[in-house]
Amino acid sequence: MKHCIYPGTFDPITNGHLDVLERAARLFDRVTVAVALSSTKTPLFNATERVELIRGNVGHLKHVEVVSFDGLLVDFARQQKAHAIIRGLRAFSDFEFEFNMALMNRHLEPNVEAIFVMPNENYSYTSSTLVKQIAKLGGDVTKFVPANVVAALKASR
Repeated sequence: MKHCIYPGTFDPITNGHLDVLERAARLFDRVTVAVALSSTKTPLFNATERVELIRGNVGHLKHVEVVSFDGLLVDFARQQKAHAIIRGLRAFSDFEFEFNMALMNRHLEPNVEAIFVMPNENYSYTSSTLVKQIAKLGGDVTKFVPANVVAALKASR
């Protein structure tokens, strides 16, 4: 059974994230969405909230689980006996960061492959950071995030 990890901060999850997740679910027998606890970012939503926001959108994907993790991603992948780490690439600007991260992860754990997935082009400009900024200023984010995230963003203002 092939298993992959889809890691991220997911603060909040966007339709682009969900698109990448659905693509990963078609490629792997098991997908673990791994919500990072420690980050250099200051999240709007705590880890429990982020996990719940994601779970509210993946019920139709029976072989997807959502958990939080702390520490090195490759250690988590090793513990989970994952074969791969899935990362979304929205634009060429994402590639350099993701490429360097993949090479470092390969150095730390050569048995876990990095797989890059491009989301639907409708989501190539969407990021959690932009969504939070739009929502904070009262803009409409319904095109970019699922309904439960829209409600959570409104409640956080």
